[in-house]
Amino acid sequence: MRYERPETIMDATALLAQASDSAFVLAGGTDLLVKMQNDDFEAELVVDIKSIAGMADVVETDDSFVIGAAVPCAALGEHEALCAAWPGVVEAANLIGSTQIQGRCTVAGNLCNASPAADSVPALVAANAQARIAGPDGIRTVAVEDIPTGPGKTSLAKGEIIEAIVLAKPTDRSGDAYLRFIPRTEMDIAVVGVGVCLALNDDGAVASVRVALGAVGPTVMLCPEAAETLVGTKLEDAALEALAAACSAASTPIDDKRGTVDFRKQVAGVLARRAALIAFERAGGSQ
Repeated sequence: MRYERPETIMDATALLAQASDSAFVLAGGTDLLVKMQNDDFEAELVVDIKSIAGMADVVETDDSFVIGAAVPCAALGEHEALCAAWPGVVEAANLIGSTQIQGRCTVAGNLCNASPAADSVPALVAANAQARIAGPDGIRTVAVEDIPTGPGKTSLAKGEIIEAIVLAKPTDRSGDAYLRFIPRTEMDIAVVGVGVCLALNDDGAVASVRVALGAVGPTVMLCPEAAETLVGTKLEDAALEALAAACSAASTPIDDKRGTVDFRKQVAGVLARRAALIAFERAGGSQ
């Protein structure tokens, strides 16, 4: 196995483009290093991106927050402006692993690991986050929800790297939230996760909303049918019931030892109600 630590994004993408399919990117390493312990793990190349300028920075611009691919999740919780603008995203990122893991894990890595149960991804999808991708053909930007294509699989082409996650600054009277269900109190994988982001109009009713579901399908999914149930409402009971029903109906989970299909579908609706109420309150809404 060859280890490379390039200092430019162009060098990193060139290394990956020239390597075989057994090439890996090392950012936080909390997923990769675990995989490397397996006897059947084989890698021709590991490309460490932490020395590339900007990869470990959170940059606030006039209209967005640009989160470098190697920014540890612990650093997100220390960024006051980001926490104020996107509390749900930061809370979701801070649910990944233990305190020690938080010092290394990254939201870009959580996204590229492509687990349907990834905690940060539903919150990012609900927030309409964008992934800025560098590759041999230049830079392109895609919606976060378009990156995972299945468990452990992404839409990234050969030689491509996510260099940053971009979050637009939220509009006035908007709020977001992420909730998950786990069997334990912490350090567990989501059985169900739900992210909600909404904005209110001048009358205090919901003007726009995005709802994302995790761990109830092969990828984290955006659920427009659920979002439509809240538009024009002030989260009255009927609207919340419709939201829960839509989330349950959209869920296509599996049965396993951590939860049955019926249980996961029900929990998706329950968490959606709760997350919507938190986001509504953060937006300044009043029922």
